[in-house]
Amino acid sequence: MFDHIKFGVRDFAVSKIFYLKALESIGVTVVTNWPPNGAELSQPTGKSSLCLYQTDEKPAHLHIAFVAESRHQVDAFYYAALSAGGQDNGPPGLRPQYSGQYYAAFILDPDGHNIEVVCHETEA
Repeated sequence: MFDHIKFGVRDFAVSKIFYLKALESIGVTVVTNWPPNGAELSQPTGKSSLCLYQTDEKPAHLHIAFVAESRHQVDAFYYAALSAGGQDNGPPGLRPQYSGQYYAAFILDPDGHNIEVVCHETEA
């Protein structure tokens, strides 16, 4: 639905490490570095990307949801994001208030942005 999302972060190095570790389970890597403090992250064959850059501005908090192919990827995201310094904002589980198969986890990133990974598939 989107081509890319670009937003500023307080500490680029910390945020870059957080996103790479947290989103490793869904194949996200750095596709472009913008020296000195910017990067574009995407899946290797992805058509959309997440762009981070250093800023002193105080942007409003975002909610960004990434698609997972399996519930296992949602679980892996959650635990990787916690170990990367993220804050729990909703553990992995079904969210029937959204739909019967909506399986997601939520983490607050180092800037307080709500990062979600969601799987719409039934459990295998």
